[in-house]
Amino acid sequence: MATMAASNTRDVGPKDLGLRNNSSTKIDLANIADVPYYVEKRYVRAVDENGDEFQYEEVPVEEFYDDDKEETLDALIRNVKDQQRESQVIPTTTSASISRGSLTTEPEAVDDFVRNFLVRMGMKKTMQQFQVEWHNLSSSGRIKTNEAGYLPDVVKHNEELSEKMRLLQSEVDRYRKSAEKAREEFIKMKKERDYHRQHHNRIAQEKNNLVTFIKRLKSHLSTYEPQLDELKTKYDSAVREKMLYKLERDKMQSELNALKLSTSTSYQNNTEGSLGSTQSKLRELRLKEEKKKVMITDEQRRLTGSMDDTNQSNAQDSEFPTDTGNNPYLNRFAEDAFHRSTLTLAKELLAHEGPISCAAIHPRKHVAITVSDDRSWKMWAIPEGDMIMKGEGHADWVSGVDFHPSGNKMATCSGDTTVKLWDFSQKKCVHTFTNHLLPVWSVNFHSCGDFITSASQDKTVRLWDLNSLRCRMVMRGHQDSVHSAEFLMFSNIIVSSSVDKTVMLWDARTGLAEHTYAGHANACNQATFNLRGDAIASCDTKGVVKIWDVRTVKSIVTLDFGPYSANSVSFHPAGQLLTTASGDRTIKLYNIGSEELIPLSSHTDEVQYVKFDLKGQYMISTGRDRTLRIWS
Repeated sequence: MATMAASNTRDVGPKDLGLRNNSSTKIDLANIADVPYYVEKRYVRAVDENGDEFQYEEVPVEEFYDDDKEETLDALIRNVKDQQRESQVIPTTTSASISRGSLTTEPEAVDDFVRNFLVRMGMKKTMQQFQVEWHNLSSSGRIKTNEAGYLPDVVKHNEELSEKMRLLQSEVDRYRKSAEKAREEFIKMKKERDYHRQHHNRIAQEKNNLVTFIKRLKSHLSTYEPQLDELKTKYDSAVREKMLYKLERDKMQSELNALKLSTSTSYQNNTEGSLGSTQSKLRELRLKEEKKKVMITDEQRRLTGSMDDTNQSNAQDSEFPTDTGNNPYLNRFAEDAFHRSTLTLAKELLAHEGPISCAAIHPRKHVAITVSDDRSWKMWAIPEGDMIMKGEGHADWVSGVDFHPSGNKMATCSGDTTVKLWDFSQKKCVHTFTNHLLPVWSVNFHSCGDFITSASQDKTVRLWDLNSLRCRMVMRGHQDSVHSAEFLMFSNIIVSSSVDKTVMLWDARTGLAEHTYAGHANACNQATFNLRGDAIASCDTKGVVKIWDVRTVKSIVTLDFGPYSANSVSFHPAGQLLTTASGDRTIKLYNIGSEELIPLSSHTDEVQYVKFDLKGQYMISTGRDRTLRIWS
């Protein structure tokens, strides 16, 4: 059984075993299972160069099953050694002349087919019974094994076709898996193509917008060329006249000196008269010269757009406080006592019906104000969460808010291009500033309480005087929309951030830009001072936060919280902790000293604004989920 299961190929035919000869061989039926058998017969024929087949002598069964195993084995070993010695004597040409034999396959017989089938099915008991019955019938002569015949070709053909079908099915499965994998790759590539196509369309749209803007800017600049040429002509003529006046003055001065030397006492009165006339001429020349200078200055201011009511003096204008450099809040924070373990969500308020864009904390009380896209502002008690007051008045979304240092007033800005001043004691808006041309993004009070700074989409930062109720200064320098403007506490310095990827420092007294910080690769959303005033934190639309050294005008720390936008940034009053409102619905807490980053996840939508109170006791956050959250 084991021999048959191992292979269908053999070197000895069924005649050698006597399975088809019913008269020559007798086998013990008790040991029939131990008799080796083979189910397929193959003959090896060797053909020489002339095509004649070699003749092989048939080995009798009696000699094959000889009991004298040892003599047969010794004789076989001797024959092998003799053949090896003879092969060494035979020339190489003789061995090369013998060709290899050919292998032919004889068709499978009926009994072999039955045996193969039983072996494949694992029916060993049936196989043993079949062997016994077949031998008994063949030995009694009732079955002639030499006339049993072979299986028809159609059976083998069917088996070959079945095997081929199995192979083809495996190939189909493999190709199906390959096709499924190719389909997944195709879908992935298609999605990538759509993404890149959308990105390309967006870039093309931005490019078209930039081209249109550049054309408008060129046409706008072309209108200034004639005026500049005229101004230059006037300036050249004024310089020439000035030189002529100077030459005439020198000439008259030399004449006067000559008259002084040549006059005598008799002509003293006449000389004094001529001297007076000369001095009067000189005074006239000086007046003309000063008038021309004033005319040139006025013309320059008119052409550059700075000649408006902001440069006109007013008796009610406030005086800028002197910069003493003293900040009373610094003494409160000798060390950073703000730890992560104490920062937990204390209160969550559904404050507005629309996204909350900004918030402010009262300078002395536990009160906060929120402003929203629903055009209203609300005042809340901290941490109870009770609403104290509500106000409406803007015609569009409200984008910024800040408390007056005294706490009895506040200012708001809106998409309706206005800045409103609210008085809590009168419970109404007491004044509206309307000089901005486009939406206003942020407002901030000076520490003295007499000035407000605002940042607008019209690329300007404006300074408002609360005593004269007018615009005192227009700061132009940014090339795109200005998103934030903030005073350094107890100072006249303003920091602003813009879509042009820059952060700028301004002197509020002169309206001049002192420094420009360039390093962001994307539009800046906000810039703020720390309490000491020696560092500025700025954030942009790709989540990059930079900390700048005010003294060296360099970036000292760069943090990448992207790819989502960083909408707001705030320093803890102690200065070692920085918090950022992120577009991925989290608040990023960063310890500058230990470089530890801790995300706070509570908001269900984009976080718009974060702010610490001046005492460092709690933090507030707002977002597009219309909630105000208090962290303590």
